[in-house]
Amino acid sequence: MTFTALIRTLAIALPLACAHPALHAAPAAGFKLDHEGLVLNDVQGRPAQRLALRAKHLDTRTLGHGPNATLLAVMLDADSSQPVVVSAPATAAASAPPLQPWPQAPQTKLSIETLCLHLDAQGLPNLFLIAEDGRAEQWLLRPQGSLLLRHVALPIQAGDCVADDERAMLLVAEPALGVWAYDIGAEGSVARQPLALRHPWGTLDFAPHRLQLQGTHLKVSAKDGKKKAEQSIKLPAGARPATLPIVLPRQQTAPVARLGDAADDPAIWVHPERPGDSRVLATNKKQGLLVYDLQGAQTQLLESGRLNNVDLRQRIRVGNGWRDLAVATQRDEKAIVLFEIDAKGVVAELARLPSGLDDLYGICAARNREDGLDVFANDKDGRFVHLRLTVKVAAGGRLDWHADRLRSFRLASQPEGCVVDEPNERLFVGEEDRGIWALSSRGDVAPKLELVLPVGPLLKADVEGLAVYRGQRASWLVASSQGNDSYVVIDALPPFTPRGAFRIGLSAAAGIDGASETDGLDVTSATLGADYPQGLLVVQDGHKRLPDGPQNFKYVSWQDVMDALRLVDR
Repeated sequence: MTFTALIRTLAIALPLACAHPALHAAPAAGFKLDHEGLVLNDVQGRPAQRLALRAKHLDTRTLGHGPNATLLAVMLDADSSQPVVVSAPATAAASAPPLQPWPQAPQTKLSIETLCLHLDAQGLPNLFLIAEDGRAEQWLLRPQGSLLLRHVALPIQAGDCVADDERAMLLVAEPALGVWAYDIGAEGSVARQPLALRHPWGTLDFAPHRLQLQGTHLKVSAKDGKKKAEQSIKLPAGARPATLPIVLPRQQTAPVARLGDAADDPAIWVHPERPGDSRVLATNKKQGLLVYDLQGAQTQLLESGRLNNVDLRQRIRVGNGWRDLAVATQRDEKAIVLFEIDAKGVVAELARLPSGLDDLYGICAARNREDGLDVFANDKDGRFVHLRLTVKVAAGGRLDWHADRLRSFRLASQPEGCVVDEPNERLFVGEEDRGIWALSSRGDVAPKLELVLPVGPLLKADVEGLAVYRGQRASWLVASSQGNDSYVVIDALPPFTPRGAFRIGLSAAAGIDGASETDGLDVTSATLGADYPQGLLVVQDGHKRLPDGPQNFKYVSWQDVMDALRLVDR
């Protein structure tokens, strides 16, 4: 198989409306290590090709299936102590091109103790390199250049490791203590549980060194391989997350300038004349307001303090003119910060207005019937206030802004995300542990809450960001289902029919990781160039990978979402 063909195999993720790929059993052809090096056997089990090298810790996978399937082998070069990656067609034959190591295999500074392969939920090959001091690296393997996904802390002096692809579980032998099982979904935090511990903490009466998967069991054996030092352990019943379609990000922003849980909520500003010059406003809740272009480059930083949520509306009547305005919650001051976006997409702060809330949290905005700006802000205790922003011209032409309360209401527990569907004068609010509610967005209508989608099989707590996509004929509500790293789409009109859910996966071709634990999101139906013909979805990414780093925001083409969920704008 040529490099071009292999790149195509590795770069293709799931078909947009398909489930996780099945894990295919390897054909009869396969790789073996002997004292002379790597051997590729044909489908009859006869040696077809050889690659001379001193190596150990061979692990293999089959990528794809049918006539285009590829055999992948990874081993540790005993001389260089670096991983070696080799691939070949699954229909191995002596007439195939000679075996050659990938010229751009992962290069590490770790003193590698062991390694193992893993096919992730998208069928992409991951490589774990484990050092003797417990430091480990997870790599995305690509012929055109492998990428470091993240750093992981694993047991010191690990004897062996093996990945259970079906359960997304990494099993590691720690001779001094036992065998550990790690959750290895690249977008989540690494969590471990003991699988089999040595006496007196467990039932193992020998030091585990070698691991071998055998269906639903793990064969654990000692270093010397004696029969008496061998045990079969039933694996936990864990499995891959529920099957959902996967879409891939087209772009990502530069990381925020603070570590930890910092990035939170985006809002999309559409340039009225040049869509390619549109901007994404986003909060860094440890610093202020960020502004990005459509290539993800940061164009501005406004150090406004601890801003949590942001929303904006364009062409709001201010006096005798029109302005594009954004609002954000400043948690330290319990204030609503008002910003203006000029015709070039440059943002400037206008005012800070009291919210009247004790623990100001989420916010959303709406154009009212007079083309003015209404704001809905909430408190962590469940309270919402509906404010109307007004302005007077003060001395010297200075604008004096005010926030007048129109009404208030309360949820039983903590909210955050909200959005207004303006044509239908409907406010959607998210209660993190219970679901999504709807009520009138009009200030002269008494609040009456209607539960439109409870937390359950489709929507998993926490309910986070909400946004409305307004197409030519159809409208959909998009919600961040943080509990299972997915995004739920329902009709924005009664009876609020669910249209499905999807995940944002890793783009191997673009070198962009997926998105998980998403807080805020926003969507627009405006055409923003060739990548976004039906609009743009922007989501906060709670775990930045490729490599590890501060959080950022991912850009997704709404056309890809429509294809994944078979949505029709009619």
